[in-house]
Amino acid sequence: MTSNEAIEAAEERSKSTAKRNLPQFDDLPIPVDTANLREGPSLNDACLALLPLVGVWRGEGEITYPTIDGPRKFAQQLTIAHDGRPFLIHEARSWLLDDEGNVVRPAARESGFWRPQPDDSLELLLTHSSGILELFYGTTRGQASWQMATDAVVRTSTAKEVTGAQRLYGLVANGDLGYVEERAMVGQPLQPHASAILRRVVG
Repeated sequence: MTSNEAIEAAEERSKSTAKRNLPQFDDLPIPVDTANLREGPSLNDACLALLPLVGVWRGEGEITYPTIDGPRKFAQQLTIAHDGRPFLIHEARSWLLDDEGNVVRPAARESGFWRPQPDDSLELLLTHSSGILELFYGTTRGQASWQMATDAVVRTSTAKEVTGAQRLYGLVANGDLGYVEERAMVGQPLQPHASAILRRVVG
């Protein structure tokens, strides 16, 4: 997808998403988080390379794990918001699906921050509900993709072993957001772990 095609797709999508945003508390004495660039504080200039990520995204994908047979289907909501400061807020909630697309149970949750740096590098800090904390470093690739790899992984004594991960996010056909993740865990080398295509629902 070219940059112009991505912009045209985003404009078409915005007809149904532009008037939606995160639920707001109107009595906070500080700027609220917003996932809609049309509302709330202005996006900090430091985050301009990440602008296409801001929004709420939902979709489906597949996850593989060394200790399970075959890929499992999952769905996910990814929220990437900001409050006007030079970072983005990241929150992802997932749930497992059966072969017919029915919800089986809640699955992984992660939260953290995207921190763009003056040299155009990226830091992504993620905390997982499974007891894993990850620090990614990466770069923006072109205008619509972002690649990163872990520099450090910390886990609690009860978490499964994870020693490294890589992620690639990018805008794909129709302005959707796709991502793939590789992960080294439970004594296995880095290998495909998760992939999904998410459709913008807010922003």
